[in-house]
Parts: sequence; structure tokens; C-alpha cells
Amino acid sequence: MNRFQLLNRRHFLQHAVSGMSGMALAQLLSGDGLLNANTLPVRPEIDPSHPNAPRRPHIRPRAKQVLCIFCSGALSHVDTWDYKPELVKRHGQPMPGSDKLVTFQGEQGMLTKPLWDFKPRGQCGKMISDLLPNIAELADEMCFVHSLTAKSNTHGPAENQMSTGNTLDGYPGMGTWVTYALGSENQNLPAFVAIPDPRGVPQVGPNHWNSAFLPAVFQGTAFNADKAIPHLQRPPAISAKSDVAARDFLRFLNDKHLEQFPGDTELAARIASYELAAHMQIEAAEVSDLKRESALTHQLYGTDDPDPNRSGFARNCLLARRLIEKGVRFVQLFNGAYAMGEGVGNWDGHKTIATQYAVHGPILDRPVAALIRDMKARGLLEDTVIMFVTEFGRMPTFQKGANGRDHNPKGFTAWFAGAGVKKGFSYGATDDFGYQAVDRVSSIYELHGTLLHLLGLDFDRLSYYHNGLERKLTDVHGSVIHEIMA
Repeated sequence: MNRFQLLNRRHFLQHAVSGMSGMALAQLLSGDGLLNANTLPVRPEIDPSHPNAPRRPHIRPRAKQVLCIFCSGALSHVDTWDYKPELVKRHGQPMPGSDKLVTFQGEQGMLTKPLWDFKPRGQCGKMISDLLPNIAELADEMCFVHSLTAKSNTHGPAENQMSTGNTLDGYPGMGTWVTYALGSENQNLPAFVAIPDPRGVPQVGPNHWNSAFLPAVFQGTAFNADKAIPHLQRPPAISAKSDVAARDFLRFLNDKHLEQFPGDTELAARIASYELAAHMQIEAAEVSDLKRESALTHQLYGTDDPDPNRSGFARNCLLARRLIEKGVRFVQLFNGAYAMGEGVGNWDGHKTIATQYAVHGPILDRPVAALIRDMKARGLLEDTVIMFVTEFGRMPTFQKGANGRDHNPKGFTAWFAGAGVKKGFSYGATDDFGYQAVDRVSSIYELHGTLLHLLGLDFDRLSYYHNGLERKLTDVHGSVIHEIMA
């Protein structure tokens, strides 16, 4: 028989019937949610003339906005959130199985107990140290992930991974991914605002809020309470009336120019960015004007603290609340700045951790606690998820010949609060000494996947086509930590 014989009528009907039945079965399975048909990449439909217009999420969101608090320099989990009685019991002894262990800066010494006492906090009884007593009082609002791991033990690459999902430079920040997907509720302010520490920027600086290969319009705008957005103020020689008239005339010219080039998305995006800058002249100045807040609010945050480092960060926390209140989609608030020298500006406690943390703890503690309390009182936590992160953890040992802890990417803690997450809850665990994650081990990919899921985004499908690849915040990794969802 010739295997290339033409299809006869009987065979045609047989194939047609089986094909149609297969299509019907696929439709039924898909309708019941039993067929994983939604595997194609999802890219938001963006109007170039209104790139920050709000866009619909993929699934029902639990949160609409994000406040990410980033402690630069690697805040020690074993001195703050991760209580280890065995570490106290075996203080001054070698860590079992760590003979001649060499980490980032060299050979390790003996196990060293937490430098601040741990106590049960709130109704949940969560053990948190006295280093951050005001934040500790809010334990019933917090949802801890104790089993995080990072891919690098070096600050720069680890900061990159925490904010961009990749240890290398040249990848978009998570705030950029969120605003690319969802836009913003406020068209007069940037969709993504980064608030650097008053003492300077974190180690990788603008990498945290970089747009990289995503459209530049979604890049984060960096400013803080003491350093406003540059070049927004109207020159004194130009009256307010003349300024408005000039902007109106410029808008008329831009509209006419755009009519001549319909479909030119780059031109439309450029005009949209100019218009946003014009709107920001008014609203950015208002949101940055902390004098509009009551004396009681300033007292709550500690903006009048005589220590400029404490009052400066307190003003940044108050600015963060005002931005969230105005509908900014993603606010990234940094505590700690990169500075050459031993822990001058951040949490990098290698040699004198007790001295350093005694300085940094109060800078962080009161304002962040005030920020959470204030947001809760104003109902902002109903739609906002707070994510508190650092780039990796610290060793349970002191470095040999030093009074500080070395870098440790094998186990550390982050926590959530606010919309969509359980309260007074802990997930995962490190070993008896806080050295490495052993229970429900998670990575930064899971952290990012969970954040996107809270916002109603499919982390595995949210994509941008670049250089022949479907780029994602979580690359080809990650999952959602459903156990922490409220």
C-alpha cells in the first residue's frame, strides 16, 4: 500500500470526528480550570500617551500598592527576628560541623549569642529582640519568612537580586515591573518612587529603581524629604500665570505635532513624560511639604529628633506614607547608605556590630513603627502590602579576631505586613543556630512571586520580550508562598 495515498472519505470523517471531540474535551477541561492553557506570556496593553494609566491585574488582587522597606548592608536576622535558644546555650563554643569554615571575609570564630535580649511580643508571642522595641510591639501585624536564601554573599550582587531578581546589573527593579504591569492610581506623580536614605544611596544605587530593558517611562523617580525632585521649581522671574500659559501653549503644539505622526509611540511617550513633569510641579511639591502634617504626627515619627540621622529618616518615612496616600503604586524606602569604611552608613556589621547597631537601630525603629501605625490608623493597610527586606543575613558566629558577624546568604528573614497576608505568623525556619534555612526553604524568587501574586499578577507569565527572550522578574524560577496569604 502506498503510504502517501491521498486521504479517502472514510479516513477524513474519522479524523474530523476525533479532532472535534478533542477540541470539545479541551474546552471542557479549560472551563473547569483543569487544563493549564494559560501558559503564554502576558504583556500589558499600554497606551503610549497615558503609560501610567491604571491597568487590570490578571487575577483578583489582595493588595493594590506596595511599600518596600530595604535595609541596606544586611541586617542581622539572629540579632532581630530569628530567635535561637541553642545559640544562647552554646555561646562561645564552635558551631558543630564548621571546622575551619571560611566565609566572605575569612575564618569564623565561635558561636555568639544575640547582642540584644529576645522577648515574646504581642498576642502571638513572637520572639523579637530589644534592638527594635517599637517595631517589636507590632508583632501581631507582621508575617515573617524565616527561610530565605540569596545567590550571592557580596553586597552589590545581593542588593541587585533582592530588587531586580538578578545578581547582574542591567535588570529592571521590582517596582518597575509592578508599574509596567499595573500603572498607577495617580497621574500627577510618578508611579514608582524610590526614597534613598538621607545619608546617601545604597551600594548599587539606581540599580534598585532602574528600568533597564523595560520602557524608560517606568523607571523609578528618586527623591527624599530633604532632597526634592530637581528642576521642578518655577524660576522666580516667571510668574505663575505665564508658567501656566506656556504649558498650555506647549500642550497645543505637542498635540498638533502628534496629529502629524499618528501611531508614533515613542513621540507619544515623550510627550506624556513632559506632561507628567508639568503636573508634578504642583503635586510633587505638595506631597513633599511635610509642614502640612500636624505636630502630633511629627512627634509620632520623630521628625524633630535632635540627631539629624534619626530625624532625616523619620521625614522619609512620613514622605512614604504621604506618597502611598496619594495613590503612588510602588514606594521603595531605603534605610542605610553605602559608605567606605566600617559600617559608616549601613548595617554591614563585620567588626564592631554592637556599636554600629546601637546607632542604626534607633534610626530605623521609631519611624518605621510610626509609619505602620499611621498607615493602619488611616486605613492604608487595607490596600497596601509592606515588605521589609535586606540583601542577606549574618553569621551566628563572630569573625575570627573581630567583634562582628560576616555575610550569610544561606538563611535570613524578611517580613510582610498589611493587605493580603496573615498577621502574627511565621513561615519556614533556619537551623538551631540561624546558619542556614532548613524548613520550607525559600529564595528571593519566591519572595518576588508572592509579592506579584498579592497584587493580582501572574508572576510566571508577566513578561517583556527582549533580545530574543521572554524576560521576567523571577526569570524561570519561583513560586507563590500561599501559606502566608490571609
